[in-house]
Amino acid sequence: MKRFLTSPVFRHFGKLVILLGLIGLGIDSCIEPFSPPEVSDSGDYLVVDGFLNVSGDTSIVKLGRTQNINNDSVPYKESGAIVTVEAENGQQYLFSETETGVYALPPEAFDLSSKYRIHIRKSSGSQYVSDYVTVSNTPPIDSISYRFDRGRDAMIVYANTHDATGATRFYRWKYEETYQYRAAHYSSIVRNADRSDFLARNEDINLCWKTQESGDIKLGSTIKLSQDIVKELPVNVIDASSNKLYFGYSILVKQYGLSREAFEYWTQLAKTTQGTGSLFDPLPNQVTGNIKNEANNKELIFGYFSAAVEQRQRIFIRDRYGRYPTCQAPDSITRKDALESEAFLLGFYTTPTKSGILASSEYCGDCRVQGGTIKKPSFWK
Repeated sequence: MKRFLTSPVFRHFGKLVILLGLIGLGIDSCIEPFSPPEVSDSGDYLVVDGFLNVSGDTSIVKLGRTQNINNDSVPYKESGAIVTVEAENGQQYLFSETETGVYALPPEAFDLSSKYRIHIRKSSGSQYVSDYVTVSNTPPIDSISYRFDRGRDAMIVYANTHDATGATRFYRWKYEETYQYRAAHYSSIVRNADRSDFLARNEDINLCWKTQESGDIKLGSTIKLSQDIVKELPVNVIDASSNKLYFGYSILVKQYGLSREAFEYWTQLAKTTQGTGSLFDPLPNQVTGNIKNEANNKELIFGYFSAAVEQRQRIFIRDRYGRYPTCQAPDSITRKDALESEAFLLGFYTTPTKSGILASSEYCGDCRVQGGTIKKPSFWK
């Protein structure tokens, strides 16, 4: 049985469905995979995640491989590959490996009327190529709106757009959400290096920001409408109980125009990865993309290469929902115990009868433990 990478590089690869000898697998990115048809197949398969961003921003391609569902080792990232994008006129654009399995191409001035394809040469020598694709010229986002749904106890974020020429018709949205949060307790002291005394903490680890990428497939089509207008398409649902809205929240919505073929691929993939889950659900079909092995077109390759203008819009939501984080009350320990133990220290306390150190768990006193960073994002207001 196979699974897709579950590291942050391939955030959505962990969707696994065992169904009549088939395994449904998916990723969240511009190139999505699906399962091999044989549960007993021991081979691994190339996963390609990325697209050509022709709107003056960096293009990212991530390469990995499937692995057995029973394999608990770190998911494999395909390093040492040569990744290029080729224009129909023969011009090539070489990606650089910026970290293991992640390849980047700095902004370039692309010809939007040209067609492009991706070419991958693995360190083993195997070569893979996609079909040539046309550039999708995405219209701008008109607005990003939001409204609190009391029935769902959640904030819903909507995308609004239109194409006056009627040329787009097929759309996809992704997003990055960033929210501010705090640890329940404030830590102001640390032990010095030789554990002989205490020092004032030189950084604020109570306040953090965390960024997460979208984890599902958001599609829209106006093909059956008289006008190419998308109004209030739900992009994200933020549960009040998540506390993401309590201190501050921002969402960057990314919009892409799709070709009909790409839209059909994403639609089928969305049905497979988001509409299955038990033996009583519809039998998923094998989803294949537009990338193949040059020497063996029967090899399963997971991914769909596309080229598009990326449109972005960021909003901030200051409506406060949720509650302040809580943890159990701190422990009171002596200065000697504080120096000799591994307790997470908060600060000094003094009462009329005694004094000492307040201690708690690292989770309750260090916001970074929850996956965020204490560095304020450059865009944060």
